Amino acid sequence: MKKLITTIRNIFSIDDLRVRILNTLLLLVVFRLGSYIVLPGIDPNRLEGASDGILGLLDTFLGGAFSNASIFGLGIMPYISASIVLQLLTVAVPQFQKMQKEGESGRRKINQYTRWLTIIITIFQSTAYLSATIPAEAILIDRAFFTFSATVILTAGTIFCMWLGEKITDKGIGNGISMLIMIGIISRFPGAIISEGLARGLNGGLLFLLELIVLFFVVMGVVMLTQAVRQIPVQYAKQVVGNKVYGGQRQYIPLKLNAAGVMPIIFAQSLMFLPALTAGLWANWSADSELASEVGATFSDYTTWQYNVLFGILIIVFTFFYTAISINPKQIADDMKRNGGFVPGVKPGEDTSNFISTILDRITLPGSVFLAIVAILPALASVAGVTREFSQFYGGTSLLIMVGVILDTLQQIESYLRMKQYDGMMRSNRLRGRSRNIAVAS
Repeated sequence: MKKLITTIRNIFSIDDLRVRILNTLLLLVVFRLGSYIVLPGIDPNRLEGASDGILGLLDTFLGGAFSNASIFGLGIMPYISASIVLQLLTVAVPQFQKMQKEGESGRRKINQYTRWLTIIITIFQSTAYLSATIPAEAILIDRAFFTFSATVILTAGTIFCMWLGEKITDKGIGNGISMLIMIGIISRFPGAIISEGLARGLNGGLLFLLELIVLFFVVMGVVMLTQAVRQIPVQYAKQVVGNKVYGGQRQYIPLKLNAAGVMPIIFAQSLMFLPALTAGLWANWSADSELASEVGATFSDYTTWQYNVLFGILIIVFTFFYTAISINPKQIADDMKRNGGFVPGVKPGEDTSNFISTILDRITLPGSVFLAIVAILPALASVAGVTREFSQFYGGTSLLIMVGVILDTLQQIESYLRMKQYDGMMRSNRLRGRSRNIAVAS
């Protein structure tokens, strides 16, 4: 406890870090306040809550802003969609590949395209959002005028959220976009704990304590999944330049066990509505409507074993897919060869590329299986009797995002603390006395 208090004191003793933390907290408060401002022309008492599936997942990411029909109803999600589209284009389209290799100017162009694509996606998503989730009886003004004005407001709200995320990245601590998603998820955690505790009551206090213990070990497992790496040793040849010798050092290429992060779960979750949709169309076109209705009901319930088996398979497939487009073993091998590096015992070039690919496949398979297990844990918790709100924190996208963002933020804070220790060494008496001796000798 004393060490924790000392660490907190050291954090706030650094001026730059203290200002960044305060800026982050202020911008997050602004984001949360906007989540409770309802769109003009809506009676909030007549709104329906978000349903299960992808809509419920969006509402979890946005901290209730989606079901509240707030001015931040779509939040940062259109920007996430645009970023994913641009990332896929940099793999499939040569023009975007060339743009990515242009350095800072290329990144600025890609960011500009991402912003414009965000506006386009937000306009389409806001129109669908207004027509599909807001009941007609909740609208107090003319429907056409409401749709136009609400679309403009939702688009402006998404752009403002994007600006908040960029400001957090520049003036605050952590990745701004990820912080906005994380704060939306965490905002629902206290209410989920309270509702679970009330549901258990006094007689279920021991069971509630057991649930918290299980949640603790699940979080530790997700931390291990996020932090686990396989290090590939790389030896650099010595080079003599003038009178100095460069190189000769051994470094490591860290390959993460879960290189794809949370993206496979998001991709798989976005496709899980297709079986129910296909079953609904089948019921309309086929004479065997009873079977189609049964299939639709099965894949509309996220707690059925059929749903979770398909969900897990999709996650494993998308993990391999996203890892393949994120890590290019051939490019890594070419960069190593160009810089005079080699893996001990492996020939540079194609053999190194095949060696890295083999290791990547071996660590991706258990990583993808573990990721699939984490993704279906909320369904298992719900079947075990945990309330739906609290079960969402037993795994899935919510827990992975929270753990990833918190670890990334803590690493940035730790880097500031290390810089402070380095400055303290530069101001130490030993170095100051050494500088005095040098001045006397001169």
